[in-house]
Amino acid sequence: MRRTRALGAVVVVAVGAVIAAQAAFAHGRASRGSRSATAVFVQTNELSGNRIVVYDRGDDGHLTQAGTYATGGNGGAAAPGTESDRLASQGSLVYDAGHSLLLAVNAGSNTVSAFRVRGDRLELTDVEASGGDFPASIALSGDLVYVLNAGGSGIVQGFRIRGDRLHPLNKSARSLGLANTVPPNFLMSPGQVGFTPDGRQLIVTTKASGSTIDVFSVRPNGRLSDRPTVNPSATPVPFAFTFDPSGRVVVGEAGTSSVTTYTLGSDGALSGAQSLSDNQMALCWIQAARGFYYVANTASNTLSAYLIDASGKPTLVGATGVVATTEPGPIDLTAPSEGNFLYGETGTTGTVDEYRVNDDGTLTKIGVVTGLPVGIEGIAST
Repeated sequence: MRRTRALGAVVVVAVGAVIAAQAAFAHGRASRGSRSATAVFVQTNELSGNRIVVYDRGDDGHLTQAGTYATGGNGGAAAPGTESDRLASQGSLVYDAGHSLLLAVNAGSNTVSAFRVRGDRLELTDVEASGGDFPASIALSGDLVYVLNAGGSGIVQGFRIRGDRLHPLNKSARSLGLANTVPPNFLMSPGQVGFTPDGRQLIVTTKASGSTIDVFSVRPNGRLSDRPTVNPSATPVPFAFTFDPSGRVVVGEAGTSSVTTYTLGSDGALSGAQSLSDNQMALCWIQAARGFYYVANTASNTLSAYLIDASGKPTLVGATGVVATTEPGPIDLTAPSEGNFLYGETGTTGTVDEYRVNDDGTLTKIGVVTGLPVGIEGIAST
C-alpha cells in the first residue's frame, strides 16, 4: 500500500506536466478534428512511452490517421515477452460513450489514463495509480470503473468517473488470490474484467492460473462482495468474454480454441455450458458485430465467426468458421456501434486489419493499416 500511495503522489505531480504538453504529441490532422467524427483508437503499448493513435473511419470503413497522443505512462510486456500478446488481455483500451472518455492502461507504470474524446481528437485529463501491478483490463458500467491488475495476487480496484477524471473508490480493492510474478506470465495472467449488462455483477477470467471464471456481486455503493463465486470453466484457459442478447456469458477459451456460453445466476454461479471449438489454435479474443461473434486465433493467424441461437448453442459460420486469414499474431478486435465493420490488431507485425461485415457473417478484407510498432495491444472505436 505504501508503494501505491507513493506512486499516486508521483502521478499527481507528473500528470499536470503531461497534460500541459499534450499538444506536442499530436500529429497529422488532430488539430483539425471534427467533433462528429467516427474514430478507431489503437494503443501502442510501447515500453518506453505508451501512446494512443487515432484514426478517422470513412464511410467505406477505411482508416486514416488523425493524431497521436501520449498516455503519460509506459506500456508493459507479460513474461516471457511474446510480441504477439504483450498484455495477455482483452479490454486494455475502452471507450465510454456516456462520458465521451477513453480509458487506457499503462501496464509498465501501474497507472490508468483518461482522455476526453472530441471526435477524432483526444485531451489527456487524468492519470491515476491503478491500485496494483500490471494493469491489463478495464470494466465500465455507468460512472463505475474497475481495473484488473494482473500481477501478483491479482487486484481489481474500483474508481468513480467524476467529470473527466477517475476517483479511486475507497475500500474497493479485491484480491483474486493468485500467485503471479510481476510482470505475470502471459498464460497465468487473468484475461479480462467486465460488468454484466445490468451492472450488478463483475466477472474476471483467470486463464491458466485456475481456469476459473470469478463472479463478484456489485453492491449499491459500487464496492464488490468480499469474495467472488469461483466457477470452473467448461474448457481450459478462459480468456475473453462478451454477452449475448439474453445475457448469457459468451467466453473464448484458449485451451481447446472454443467458444462457450453460460447462464449466469444471481448468486454468481454459471450453468448450462455449451461449447464448440473452431479447430484453430489459441482462440482468445471475442467481439460481437451484427449478431455474429468473431474470435481471434492468435496461433493460427485466422479469425473465426460464430452464431449463437436462442438456446445458447454456438455454431460456426460456414463449413469451418474461418472467415479471414490475418497477418501474424491477431489479438484485440473492435467493431463500431453499428457493426458494419470489424478491425483487428496483429501484435507481431504492428498492423490493423480492416474488414467489412457481410450479411452472412463472412468478412471482406478492405485494407491493412501499417506503421504501428510491434507489440501493440488495445483497440476501441466510437
